[in-house]
Amino acid sequence: MAASVWKGSISFGLLSIPIQLYPAARPERIKLHQIHKECHTRLRQPLYCPKHGRIVDRSEVIKGYEYEKGHYIFIEDQELKKIAPPSSKNMEIQAFVKSSQIDPVFFESSYLALPEKDNPKPYVLLVKALEDSDRVGIAKVAMHLREYTVFIRPRSHGLTVHTMYFVNEIRKVESYGKIADVKLRPQEIKLAEQLVGSLAEDFKPQQYHNTFQERLKALIEAKREGKTIVEEEAPKRAPVIDMMEALKRSLQESEAQKRKKPMRARPAAREREGRRRLAS
Repeated sequence: MAASVWKGSISFGLLSIPIQLYPAARPERIKLHQIHKECHTRLRQPLYCPKHGRIVDRSEVIKGYEYEKGHYIFIEDQELKKIAPPSSKNMEIQAFVKSSQIDPVFFESSYLALPEKDNPKPYVLLVKALEDSDRVGIAKVAMHLREYTVFIRPRSHGLTVHTMYFVNEIRKVESYGKIADVKLRPQEIKLAEQLVGSLAEDFKPQQYHNTFQERLKALIEAKREGKTIVEEEAPKRAPVIDMMEALKRSLQESEAQKRKKPMRARPAAREREGRRRLAS
């Protein structure tokens, strides 16, 4: 199991729930290093001190705040521990809000909260209370030299904690949501809704992949074997000027694609096929 990033407790009222936080997700990407083109040597970014003309060990590094150009206030780790807020050890829930009131744009990073093994009951109680009330807890937690506001959300019978972007961190574009007065014809709306309906399905995250990473991996493997990658020609679409015509064509293509998809064999049919193969 991955190392926990925070250990403390969630509290609301007089109830305290010891937990540990683990990263809920992280990107899986092929890392490309910077290479010197002339000699094919990997370029590095060491901890280099220009005054001493040498690379320094991490044990020699301290934190500093530059208050003027070239002038720093130095801060030791022990000093940071002294000013750590209560939320560095305790996530006190300040409110419970309806999950439907939270815009996903406020979600930053996600963590899995696990209970202490010897006393899971308070944890299970909070999960059940949040599930039944369809509410999310809002609390504060300090970690990584920053205090976060977090959402504590029930998910798959456990607690997932999401750090929150603050209102001043949500970017605004002046023209967003202020579209000029556009008249839509009823036929256009109907066709658009039919197109949405033709593509509607349940969310299955396992069917989505990072295709660029897959192609990058294939490129690396091909180059290792001395092969070359042939560029695939992008499908060309005929320009469509009329929106109604575009909607009609899109709907026709979507329905045609649906007809091409193979139907899943029913359990009974699969069993008969399995018996037939065994017999042969």
